[in-house]
Amino acid sequence: MKTILTSNWMWCGALSLMLAPWSACPAAPLPTHDPHLRSEMAIVVDQDTDQVLYEKNADRVSSIASITKLMTAMVTLDAQLPLDEDLEVTKEDRTNTWTGSRLRPGTHLTRGQALHLALMSSENHAAYLLGRTYPGGVAALVDAMNAKAQLIGMTDANFADPVGLSPANRASPADLVRMVKAAYDYPEIRYDSVSTDLIVPVGRQLVHYQNTNHLTSRPDWQIGLQKTGYIAAAGRCLVMQAAIDGHRVVMVLLDSVGRSSRFADAQRIRDWLRATRQSIDNDPNSSF
Repeated sequence: MKTILTSNWMWCGALSLMLAPWSACPAAPLPTHDPHLRSEMAIVVDQDTDQVLYEKNADRVSSIASITKLMTAMVTLDAQLPLDEDLEVTKEDRTNTWTGSRLRPGTHLTRGQALHLALMSSENHAAYLLGRTYPGGVAALVDAMNAKAQLIGMTDANFADPVGLSPANRASPADLVRMVKAAYDYPEIRYDSVSTDLIVPVGRQLVHYQNTNHLTSRPDWQIGLQKTGYIAAAGRCLVMQAAIDGHRVVMVLLDSVGRSSRFADAQRIRDWLRATRQSIDNDPNSSF
């Protein structure tokens, strides 16, 4: 069931709604349309006030695919491991197959490059390399990921691998808002996740990697952090922090239908928020 929460960002303050009759609200017109998202689960939150601006099945727990890599990055950075340390890709870093990855055994990367590729291009073998070279290995990293999740209040979350290929990596959209807000505190994650491309020497070749989120290269978007994800159990997923008309929001889109629909949903949310903003210009209490 889909719910649109009308906090003071949209109509009146939540307290006013509880204590005052509807006639006490400002005379601004109400929103006349819904964003009609194609994602099965979604939530949009004001980053600075924690006001829920929109939600759709926000408490439903589902697989989160490569959104997992944000937690992998946080735990790696928490360990204060040297980002300039040289790491070698080995056969152990193979996830399901080497198909689709240009990181072959024998490739050398710094930890910083592996982190960059995991966040920007969702490179699975780079993420697994981060786990294998974590003190105690992948198992210790996963333990740290679950401990971090509890620490930041992700009460329904579970992590089973550092990559996101396991369907057992699960969380609710509400959980992922907490994860995005926590990840935003890391400058490295902000920079790596929104950079548009990276050239990495692989053997004798220079390999050009690009961002899996094409919105990062569009000048009409101000994105501060993002991560995409996909496995069959999760569908197409996207989390983003973005500034919309000078206000910072976090949006989570899970199990979207179609390869491009999660990005179209982000656009629908932005358009909907702007239309909503126009409908409440007469509300002096609005924070947006």
